[in-house]
Amino acid sequence: MDVSGGSGQPRSDDAEPAEQPAAPQAPTDDAGPDPTDAPTPHGTGTPAGQEPEPSAEPPGPEPEPSAEPPRPEHEDGKTPGPGHGTPQPPPESPAPMPAAAGGPGRESAGMAKGQPPRRPREPGGGLLMGRPFGVPVYVAPSWFVVAALITWVFGGQLDRVLPELGAARYLVSLFFAIAFYASVLVHELAHTVAAIRFKLPVRRIQLQFFGGVSEIEKEAETPGREFVLAFVGPLLSLVLAGLFYLAMQPVEPGTVPGVLLAGLMVSNLIVAAFNLLPGLPLDGGRMLRAVVWKITGRPMSGTVAAAWVGRALAVSVLIGLPLLNYSGAFGGGTENANGMDALTDGLLAAVLAAIIWTGAGNSLRMARLREHLPELRARTLTRRAVPVETETPLSEALRRANAAGARALVVVDADGTPLSLVREAAIVGVPEHRRPWVAVSGLAQDLTDGMRVSAELAGEDLLDVLRATPATEYLVVEETGEIYGVLSAADVERAFVRAMARPS
Repeated sequence: MDVSGGSGQPRSDDAEPAEQPAAPQAPTDDAGPDPTDAPTPHGTGTPAGQEPEPSAEPPGPEPEPSAEPPRPEHEDGKTPGPGHGTPQPPPESPAPMPAAAGGPGRESAGMAKGQPPRRPREPGGGLLMGRPFGVPVYVAPSWFVVAALITWVFGGQLDRVLPELGAARYLVSLFFAIAFYASVLVHELAHTVAAIRFKLPVRRIQLQFFGGVSEIEKEAETPGREFVLAFVGPLLSLVLAGLFYLAMQPVEPGTVPGVLLAGLMVSNLIVAAFNLLPGLPLDGGRMLRAVVWKITGRPMSGTVAAAWVGRALAVSVLIGLPLLNYSGAFGGGTENANGMDALTDGLLAAVLAAIIWTGAGNSLRMARLREHLPELRARTLTRRAVPVETETPLSEALRRANAAGARALVVVDADGTPLSLVREAAIVGVPEHRRPWVAVSGLAQDLTDGMRVSAELAGEDLLDVLRATPATEYLVVEETGEIYGVLSAADVERAFVRAMARPS
């Protein structure tokens, strides 16, 4: 079952007006949202899985707050080049987004000030059980709660079927809970193997409350692959149900093996049937998405259709599950009903409905993120840069930048080879009267390989490169190695927010 479908849960924000030419000055505080990047999970549940916490590499050291360096471009965006034969970026260069002042900010969501949008800190995933096919499998703490609940409920049923077991029935029930989640793991491994076959990276498998989740980091490239990726999970659950049925045939009914095999057969049938329901975040919802995607040619159309069917399914579960049980469809009935049973049915229905409704909404948000990611292009976000020598006074460097309409400084050697980038925050920290006596080299950050970004990068590829080397500024270069300009991580963040604010 795909628990959240799509790719992220960013908040939106209003697009900001274009910058006007102004003298260098410190920026004012402005709160920024916390867009995240999340994998495309496939999950399994006795009914549905809950939204997994996105995982990621640990954030790097937090950089200093962004600040406005040299004067931006002229109003028409067309300015003379900075000299030294430096190729010029396109006209528009967004201003940096400063750190938020007070209240919960980007740091709490795993995003340091002035850094590109990235995933929150890895929550740990629970207890690591192994790495089949190279994919880590975790058991979340919530699984132990559900395992205890299954042990207690199934133990009560065994007391009626096999009263001679006595207290040993709870050991049998615990074995059933473990065997059931082993079946869930097989379901998830089916998704994982299919994803690996399609060359889609799988971050981890997590067994948790109400099932499991396979966190697949990228979307399938075609509707056919999407359909197969979703269908293999329920298919394996049906295959397991058939195997347990065949294993029951030589076993005498009413015995411990017979009861266990029957329980595992029924539970796998329930898992397969529930996950085939045609609404996100269930596997059936992803299959419906693939069908609509194939018909319309637009993956977003498929996501919208499957998400709304998922919301309708959530309402149906909330209302229909208690009614079906009350009517006797599940062996109950008005004559056997009591207040506690009605309350339990209502709570279970509410939990399931909330999980499905939330997962459907997350699917829409994450699909919207995927749709807008290609709008992030290094070439269009790069600031014009002025190359300056190591011993150039800051005041002279800023004068050159203002004259050229540039908004960044690159420290170069005598041959024009870039050595470092002048930090925006460091410029603001130097009083104006001291700038003629401060060399730019004292305010610069040495370039590393990870801080050199190709001007051709865009979308997820660009974000992956920025996450690999957290910094506030990056040198953007052409394929020939020539300087194209400087990319501010804060500019990427602002562009991300503006893209997410626009409707799909």
